[in-house]
Amino acid sequence: MRLYIAEKPSMGREIAKILGAPVRKGDGFLETPNGVVTWGFGHILRQAEPEEYDEKYKKWRTEDLPIVPREWKLMVAESCRKQFGIVKGLIERADEIVHAGDPDREGQLLIDEVLEYVGNKKPVLRILLNALDEKSIREANADLRDNRDFAHLKESALARARADWLIGMNLSRAYTLAARRAGHDMTLPIGRVKTPTLALVVRREREIKDFHPVAYYTIKANFNHENGSFDAVWKPKESQKGLDSEGRLVDKAEAESMLQAFALANTDGVISSYQTTAKKEPQRLPFSLSSLQVLAGKRFGYDPQQVLDTAQELYEKKLTSYPRSDCEYLPKNQIPASKAILKNLTGIDDEQLKVWAAGADGSIRSRAWNDKKITAHHAIIPTTVRVQLSSLTPMQRDIYFLIAQAYLAQFYPEHTYDQTKINVRYAGELFAASGRVVKEPGWKALYSGKQAEKDDEKDEDSTQLPQMKKQDAVQYKNGKMDEKETKPPQRFTPSTLLAAMKDIHKYVKDAEAKKQLKDVSGIGTEATRASIIDDLIKRKFLKQQGKKKYLIPQPSAELLVDALPDDMTYPDKTAVWEDELHSMAAGNGTIDAFLKEQEDFARRLCEKAFGVKMEVKGEYPCPRCHQGIMTKRHGKNGDFWGCTNFPRCRMTCDDVDGKPDLEGASRRSASRAGQTAAPVYNAPPSDSFMMSDEEMAAFTAQYQPEFSAQAFLSTTAAPKVRKWGTEPKPSAAPMEHMEKAKEKSPWLCPHCREGSLQLVHGRNGDFWGCTNYPNCTATYDDAKGRPVLP
Repeated sequence: MRLYIAEKPSMGREIAKILGAPVRKGDGFLETPNGVVTWGFGHILRQAEPEEYDEKYKKWRTEDLPIVPREWKLMVAESCRKQFGIVKGLIERADEIVHAGDPDREGQLLIDEVLEYVGNKKPVLRILLNALDEKSIREANADLRDNRDFAHLKESALARARADWLIGMNLSRAYTLAARRAGHDMTLPIGRVKTPTLALVVRREREIKDFHPVAYYTIKANFNHENGSFDAVWKPKESQKGLDSEGRLVDKAEAESMLQAFALANTDGVISSYQTTAKKEPQRLPFSLSSLQVLAGKRFGYDPQQVLDTAQELYEKKLTSYPRSDCEYLPKNQIPASKAILKNLTGIDDEQLKVWAAGADGSIRSRAWNDKKITAHHAIIPTTVRVQLSSLTPMQRDIYFLIAQAYLAQFYPEHTYDQTKINVRYAGELFAASGRVVKEPGWKALYSGKQAEKDDEKDEDSTQLPQMKKQDAVQYKNGKMDEKETKPPQRFTPSTLLAAMKDIHKYVKDAEAKKQLKDVSGIGTEATRASIIDDLIKRKFLKQQGKKKYLIPQPSAELLVDALPDDMTYPDKTAVWEDELHSMAAGNGTIDAFLKEQEDFARRLCEKAFGVKMEVKGEYPCPRCHQGIMTKRHGKNGDFWGCTNFPRCRMTCDDVDGKPDLEGASRRSASRAGQTAAPVYNAPPSDSFMMSDEEMAAFTAQYQPEFSAQAFLSTTAAPKVRKWGTEPKPSAAPMEHMEKAKEKSPWLCPHCREGSLQLVHGRNGDFWGCTNYPNCTATYDDAKGRPVLP
């Protein structure tokens, strides 16, 4: 039996139709004379949660981070348990399996991981479906590939999934705990792609708030030539008075003076330069998902997720090709189908598309037809299935229109024009003008009028200039001074933010990385960018404002971005990782090397999270460290208050009428130091509020904190440390006299995470102690010159 495993039921039904009749419907599968078809529901398997590796991870604790699985686990998604059982049973019965996941790295992983999970040893073939119309499916089924040819694609997807887990699970926990220590009752979700994307919006908003508009002045002169008049803009010399550092004239009086001087000059001007160049503009490329989302956002105001969902609906109706494509090119084997597609469009129920289709020349081959540029799939185009636009929703009609319009543009000539640039010398000053004369509208005839103004920036070279030649005389007729103002950068909208994610090289911090990443496909994937933006809005990190849906970062977004180091908020690292994932999909690099890099990164940022400083929010900020808040705890012998920044700060005090007795704590500390008590509020961070080991032990004995408080006050939950009672460890005594290490130790103390471990020679043998002694009295056994760590 040949078993086809599709990614979703709709795809499975279309495959079954070409395998012959009759089609018998089973529970979770379809049986045909030429094979059985079953399906998943996207990811049938999911990555295990931390607590599914170890129950202790159910509680979020700094000392457990980073969590790095030794053996990665997959779990059957609860909603897919029944279908998984059906697929598993069919795999056991099959002689041969056809992998029918979507033709991209995520689709490759979806089916491969199921086959590996059940231990499949049967031969596996791969069908690549770029469209769901009958003709395309039959052609794909006649050209099955060995699934092993796509192993690198699966490895890349698996590396991405595990990297997202390592970064997301660990850093979300680390920085959420840091926020809670500072009194913020919130969860901070951090993602390898999500966080740099959020930071783009936060930084843009700050640029706008910090922007100070500058008024400047321009002068446009009108000159007369025997063949007609034209306008030219004055170009001030570098020595011109009143210019700012950007070369703008900011002195209004100087601008008025120059305008008057031009009017009074009793001389002709001369054409000092006149250059006409014949230019041509090739046909715009058909759409990848990102380019479709950007243009649909500009023209119709649709969100990226709406565009993806609608393109998916059109695909499932067999009207357009696979939507999650990152490619804007077409394979040459698609050329024969163009005749049927053009014929269908000439009969479509849309007058504009019908006219354009009638004027298309099927013999034209644009630059889009390029086999070398094809990835796992090609650009999004109409299929050979005839469409009735009136039967579609308004959004479906709009998206289909864009896809058909871009496809039709491939069968129009290139846009050709003459571009002219001139310079005029008048009254000792330089004036410049440019313009173009269209010779052949070509494909741009499909993008003219109001829609062209929405789709593209207004072209400053569209002015037509009279025919002239160098050294011709011109006469100054009049001039006009315009007052302008510098403008702040525009806020992102969902579609422009998606475009920024794709063109991420423009936003990287490192100049060398910017050059390297220019050809990288951005951060995120065609399938995930829209959902990432949508998730940031749903989680209320971003708020949409106004008709254009400008994205405004909320306070929680600023808190998150400010807390994280640049490595996580700038896209440099993420863009490099995306480049590595693309290389892995092409067969370069290994998943082990990539994940080791992610583990090291997560470990380093978890350590930084422990010392991160956030704005403290709470009624009683800790007077010692100024980084935590005093929180009420319950002990068997009464309530007390402790700092949320424990164990770095061990500030505690009694409870008096439901409030922390900070004055009492201050007096106790002053008494110990032989000083007069000072007010505790607004005091600089000081060790005077840190309890000694003896006081901590006495305090714990007096109040006997209950379990939750005991974990708060005790280090017994930390990595295993020798227990020596309440007095400083006798074995640690030599540490008081130990010399400063000549070289930095590679072992961070797992107890306090502030000091490093250093070898100490004690009376009873060598051991390892923390350089943060006596604040930290942790010690560890020695094994052949290395500390024995838990």
